[in-house]
Amino acid sequence: MARGWESKSVEEQIRSARERSGEHHPQLNAHQLDIEKRRDSVMLQRTRVLNQIETCVDERYRKTLETGLAFLDGQLSDLGKEAKSGSKKPE
Repeated sequence: MARGWESKSVEEQIRSARERSGEHHPQLNAHQLDIEKRRDSVMLQRTRVLNQIETCVDERYRKTLETGLAFLDGQLSDLGKEAKSGSKKPE
């Protein structure tokens, strides 16, 4: 399966799950949508890294994955702060 189709399917699943759970967002502006999209992307990456950590047998690779997980957690934290402040992070 092509990666583009796979990611679209995941986005649809996330959107569908939110609709089913009654989680409705008010109309979001472009900046808020961008933050939400980046957050969803980081969450998917985080899930993948956690799955790899669970199956990893090489201790050195596990440490690399754990470092990556800490980085992704930091990104989630930054996105949360950015969403609360309503301002864009300088790049």
